[in-house]
Amino acid sequence: MSVVAEPLSRHIGAEISGVSLADLSSEVARELRDLLQKYHVLFLRDQPITPHQLADAARQFGPLEVHAFARHLDDPPEVGVLDQTEPNKDGANNWHTDSTFQPEPPFGSMLQAVQLPSVGGDTTWASMIAAFDALSPLMQETLDGLTAMHDVRGPLLRAVAGGHAVQGIDDVIAEWPPREHPVVCRHPETGQRFLYVNSNFTTRINEVTEAESDALLHFLFQHVRTPEFQVRFRWNEGSVALWDNRCTQHYASADYDERRIMHRVTIAGSWAPSAN
Repeated sequence: MSVVAEPLSRHIGAEISGVSLADLSSEVARELRDLLQKYHVLFLRDQPITPHQLADAARQFGPLEVHAFARHLDDPPEVGVLDQTEPNKDGANNWHTDSTFQPEPPFGSMLQAVQLPSVGGDTTWASMIAAFDALSPLMQETLDGLTAMHDVRGPLLRAVAGGHAVQGIDDVIAEWPPREHPVVCRHPETGQRFLYVNSNFTTRINEVTEAESDALLHFLFQHVRTPEFQVRFRWNEGSVALWDNRCTQHYASADYDERRIMHRVTIAGSWAPSAN
């Protein structure tokens, strides 16, 4: 059976059939990578795979990394564990791009639904390419060339308070000091420009006053929430999402109070955010 992609919205997201992640070949992985450039997030249902198989599938897209502070399995340690019954405490219900406090943030992630609440717990992704394209030419020109600071502390403090962190605050902050990235980046494979600020990690636009930075960030954080940029996915147990972490943001709905367990594998980036 060949790989089939069914688009789910105008700007982002496709549901994939004809793929088994349990025995993902390099040829099919290349097809998925091409589709990822077009749709930015891919959804694969009915994937009853083990944590080792999830990690092996993700390795087809690049080397894996262990999250800077989030909980993970002992075997394999590359598989992170999101195990929640109080989801409004960890910051996943803010629009964000993962780990932008790193000098080379992740290329992407694979997320598998292991146990789900009876209702709720959807995840929504948004295209930052579409978000940039929707801005006026004057606003695009204003943002182009600006840089912003990204800081681990906000999400880290929430993770520690919620019991989701495996390292202490001081150790993580020492390892990951605040990092500067362009406000507008260029996709290294497609050349498309996209917004690169998010409400979890971005704290300050450098080239303007504090008041101007606050106003610009408030506008951009609201702008990226526009529904026309989004696709929403309703999970089934065994469903897997694969997304390009560079040009997307995502939001996990905190509308449940039963246990929700997800396994996440992070694909390392050999990419430093760049405007060129």
